[in-house]
Amino acid sequence: MLHANEPHGNDIAHRLNWLRAGVLGANDGIVSVAAIVVGVAGATTQTGPILIAGAAGVVGGAISMALGEYVSVSSQSDSQKALIEKERRELEEEPEEELAELAAIYQSKGLSQDTALAVARELTAHDALSAHLSAELNIDQEDIASPWHAAFASAIAFVAGAVLPMLAILLPPENIRVPLTFAAVLVALAATGSVGAWIGGSSKSKAAVRVVIGGALALAATFAIGSLLGATGVI
Repeated sequence: MLHANEPHGNDIAHRLNWLRAGVLGANDGIVSVAAIVVGVAGATTQTGPILIAGAAGVVGGAISMALGEYVSVSSQSDSQKALIEKERRELEEEPEEELAELAAIYQSKGLSQDTALAVARELTAHDALSAHLSAELNIDQEDIASPWHAAFASAIAFVAGAVLPMLAILLPPENIRVPLTFAAVLVALAATGSVGAWIGGSSKSKAAVRVVIGGALALAATFAIGSLLGATGVI
């Protein structure tokens, strides 16, 4: 018996996948925008160029993330819809063969031949298409991801992550804006790394350390390049 206050089926996995995607999108926003503004701050202390570069990074990054997610989810959605139509057609044209196939699937999972056939017949009578999609393809026809929803969520997550480095680099006085941005970004990355690890059930400390090291290297590299270009008078 299912309990009302407990998650079952694919619902919890679906929600965790969306949460994981949101965390990764925010992480991308933090790192990429922070690297841009820190790099520019290494070359100049003027707020205008930093703001322009950061704003361009936020807009460009959000659009890029949304476009990538839209294309990816669209491809997945199209494939799933094609498989659903193929299964529907096979059920109409070869019902007996499909019933035998469904019974064979349950028999391969440990049921006896008679029990597997009985289960296949009951599920077919209830909802043949859903039964075959679940057993053969692990697809729920009511749970096909929307490319537009995925694109919007990805863009929002990126922008949400990008807000932190923008505020950290623009609000403080010039003499502390870079070290403060470094500190704020690394703390935020440790948090997103821990949350991502918690969702995946892995070590939060290891994930946080990996993300912080990667972020620190990115910030250090862009700041060094910006400082070098500023010192040589290239910009």
